[in-house]
Amino acid sequence: MPPLVFPAVPPLPLCLAARASRRARLAVASAAAGGSSSSSASASFDAAAFEAERLRLDAAARDAMASGAATAAEADPRAWKWAIRKRVWDTLEVEGVARDPRPIHHRIPNFDGAPAAADAVSALALLPPHSLGRLEVFQNSQCVKVNPDSPQKQVRFLTLSASQVIELAFSAKYGKPIGLDERIKVDLIVIGSVAVDPSTGARLGKGEGFAELEYGMLRYMGAIDDSTMIVTTVHDKQLVDDIPVEKLLIHDVPVDIICTPTQVIFTKTKIPKPQGIYWEKLSPEKLGQIRILRELKKRIEQETGTILPSGPSEKLPPTAQRTRRRRRR
Repeated sequence: MPPLVFPAVPPLPLCLAARASRRARLAVASAAAGGSSSSSASASFDAAAFEAERLRLDAAARDAMASGAATAAEADPRAWKWAIRKRVWDTLEVEGVARDPRPIHHRIPNFDGAPAAADAVSALALLPPHSLGRLEVFQNSQCVKVNPDSPQKQVRFLTLSASQVIELAFSAKYGKPIGLDERIKVDLIVIGSVAVDPSTGARLGKGEGFAELEYGMLRYMGAIDDSTMIVTTVHDKQLVDDIPVEKLLIHDVPVDIICTPTQVIFTKTKIPKPQGIYWEKLSPEKLGQIRILRELKKRIEQETGTILPSGPSEKLPPTAQRTRRRRRR
């Protein structure tokens, strides 16, 4: 099934406007060329008037369509993000740099060269000097927060190889669970991206908002602050220049450093980092997905005696298609 990109079909008023324009042009043509049989012989066809009316009606139809398109964009303010995501996902596949797991659509995409972008501490001498392992900010970090996606697998490996503490979702088999009251300090955050703008540090994830929520929870816990560096590892094909900073939301997380298989970019981003969890932006559907957020919301409300706001309802984005793994006997 192809990835969902919305908005899809032009809204009905646009179609009606186009039909109305065609009907009006036919009416003008009929009036200009027809008329009563008694006057048709004496009346001449005014070509200039007909052309002027045709242009007027065409302009009115275009204005109606533009207005309808603007209304559709306002109805779904995330549409521009999905357009960029789809373009990047498609490009990685077409260029032959996408790697398993597939499909890469609706995922943080794995890519050819992900290990080079991440670096391996044990092979520093063989790797180019721009790789992640040689970044001083990484070498000096005691606790690193890394996302659990496939292209950052090597980042997790080199973090553990350097005897650093790694903060990671879904590591309960070997890790120690961290509660909301845990006093920890995270020195560096490594996240995956679908697209990132090296000139501004603007970043787009896969659209589910988990990176933003994890960041907000770490801010709530006091584990990070504005000075905590945020790194992303991506393929060079994921670098874009058309993320409109003015359209980013208050909870969107920018990046300070971009590592690709060929270069390291210090974005010097001026985009403000989120200050915590923005409950007024959190939809009931998203809250229903994350148990610890529901528990945190309930606890804050009990402690403060204040009902926290809730965001508007939303249709959650589609998730990547996954095949079931066979259980080992």
